[in-house]
Amino acid sequence: MINRQLFMIIALSSNLMLFNLTFSGCNSNTWENNEKITGYDFTNPDKTLVLPDILLEISGLTVIDSVTIACVQDENGILFIYDLLKNKIKKQYTFNIDGDYEGITRIQNTIYILRSDGTLFEIFNFTTKDFKVNTYQTGIPAKNNEGLCYDADGNRLLIACKGKVAKGHAYKDKRVIHAFDLRTKKLSAEPIFNFDVSAIKTFIQKKNYPFPSRTKKKGEITEPIIKFLPSAIGIHPITKKLYLLSASDHCLFIFNMDGKIEHIEPLNPALFNKAEGITFFENGDLIITNEGQNKKPTLLRFNYRNF
Repeated sequence: MINRQLFMIIALSSNLMLFNLTFSGCNSNTWENNEKITGYDFTNPDKTLVLPDILLEISGLTVIDSVTIACVQDENGILFIYDLLKNKIKKQYTFNIDGDYEGITRIQNTIYILRSDGTLFEIFNFTTKDFKVNTYQTGIPAKNNEGLCYDADGNRLLIACKGKVAKGHAYKDKRVIHAFDLRTKKLSAEPIFNFDVSAIKTFIQKKNYPFPSRTKKKGEITEPIIKFLPSAIGIHPITKKLYLLSASDHCLFIFNMDGKIEHIEPLNPALFNKAEGITFFENGDLIITNEGQNKKPTLLRFNYRNF
């Protein structure tokens, strides 16, 4: 009988083999020089941390300073302050009851946390014991929301909807990002970004990206297999590009701030088993965190190289 540990090793090996088969059976130039496109070598983290078990389901993080981050995990209403040098939790604060907390971002001494139902928690003076919490019911239409980041140029928070924005087949391939105005504390009436999965599939085909594909029965049309379900978002501090993770696709999508897709980066599932968090340092260095699932949660740092 195969024990649990051996089973996990076999499953991991199978996933890595599938990744290699999927992304290597194509034009040798297809994924060449990705680092010159993105500024990062996503095959080789500059730093890897294995996080403690309490952060097994780490779902979002934000930078506090050069050696400290704040993060949440999607079961408990706890804000964790994490020391990257010592690789340990410095402090933790309970800000609300248990719930599905997905996104987090910081603006000076205030932390914003997104619950999947669209509720925002605003934590003033989060570094002190006397922190104050305000709650905002955004009324966002989607029932499942995971991405949250600060858009300084627009003085707003961006909220990425992972779930359908409405019922019906017409919305099956629609993905949106709403804005939460920090002056009025109101959600935008309409999404500020509208994405169509079919348009992304067309981009993939045009660029000849080596995605797995399937053939539709009607007309025998071949199309890439992609879900495009945003699990985290961030704005690059230097290029001002919008970075969007889709954990289910093991991909990173890069858009300009007009919502036009510019690049898709494949992420090795052996390294990015479930990428649920993304954030940037001021110098462009990037962190991606992975939920643990059957393994340990991890934090991967990639230094920015501006070619």
